Amino acid sequence: MTAPDLDEAVDRMLDRLARTAAADDPGFPHFADAATGAWTRTPGGDWTGAFFVGQLWLAAAVTKDPRWHEQALEWARRLCPRAASRTVFRGFLFWYGAAIGAVLLDDERAALIALDGARALATSFHPHARLLPLGAAAEEAHSVGPEETNIDGVPGGTPLLYFAAARAGDAALAEIARSHVARHIEFCVRPDASVVQSATFAAETGDLLRTYTHKGVHDDSTWARAQAWAMLGLTQAAHRDPRFTGAAARVCDWWLAHLPPGGVSYWDFDAPDVEPDPPPDTSATAIAAASLLKAATLDTGGAATYRKAAETMVSALVSRHLTPVDGADRRPPGMLVDGCYNRRIGLATSSELVWGNYFLLESALALSGRLDPAIL
Repeated sequence: MTAPDLDEAVDRMLDRLARTAAADDPGFPHFADAATGAWTRTPGGDWTGAFFVGQLWLAAAVTKDPRWHEQALEWARRLCPRAASRTVFRGFLFWYGAAIGAVLLDDERAALIALDGARALATSFHPHARLLPLGAAAEEAHSVGPEETNIDGVPGGTPLLYFAAARAGDAALAEIARSHVARHIEFCVRPDASVVQSATFAAETGDLLRTYTHKGVHDDSTWARAQAWAMLGLTQAAHRDPRFTGAAARVCDWWLAHLPPGGVSYWDFDAPDVEPDPPPDTSATAIAAASLLKAATLDTGGAATYRKAAETMVSALVSRHLTPVDGADRRPPGMLVDGCYNRRIGLATSSELVWGNYFLLESALALSGRLDPAIL
């Protein structure tokens, strides 16, 4: 895409963000109806609320408009009570909701919020499994049990802990992050570099008992967001510890080898085997594009390949899935539609998903040279 095309797409997304932030509703945007743009919101942010706050931080950083900055900090403060929630997804909440405000804008108030979240997250470290488990308050915990983990918990939490370790001078936090990443590579990255979403471990030993996915087409499938979350978590880890560079490149290369010709992933890479016309997941594609741009700044020898692939994917998302998609489209501009939240239970299977919006915005800003993807 050309720079003007990227800038025009960013303008649409910022328009959508401004309208969402201006709505008279204290809840965090979660997912929106693709036909109307009406948001389903959550009072405490669930696991997704920080991706709305993260967009506000991005807007503040690239526009230098203090109004975006003030809004971002206001919403970040609303996340503070979530530090006490027993969920690995505090990593998402306090990295995208607060820490990136410190990284991008040197906001010390955001840094303090992030530090509180990181320290609370670290208390859930499992001494035998040597990782951060899902936790009793995680989205899936009610159905999978207490000795469970999944790849979704690697991104967000990993850079958050490394950030806190550097800010607080606490090497123990960095060691928790390193161990958390390493164990998920053991548990969730298959020998061919495809990724399984979830794992069960023995409480007393931490030994792996089984792997499965609770959101894919079947237990052994490669759910698209599992692969994308692994790409994100491992590229974030590799920028902070080069020992993870090889694993990050492997999961990125698997994505590129299996991405459909149109540049947008199915909701599950194995879905075509069981569905005649599987829906896409634009949110997984946006996560993967952001990850590939991070991978392009690692010492892998694949920088040009990764960047070109990200350009292709972002172009496909903007041209076919970002409203308005044609001259007859009267929906609010800047909606990334066709995201598939949870097809297994029929939840928001063709919708606007707030995390998809975040990662498309991050990717577009990185491709246009307005943001360094390596720092996020």
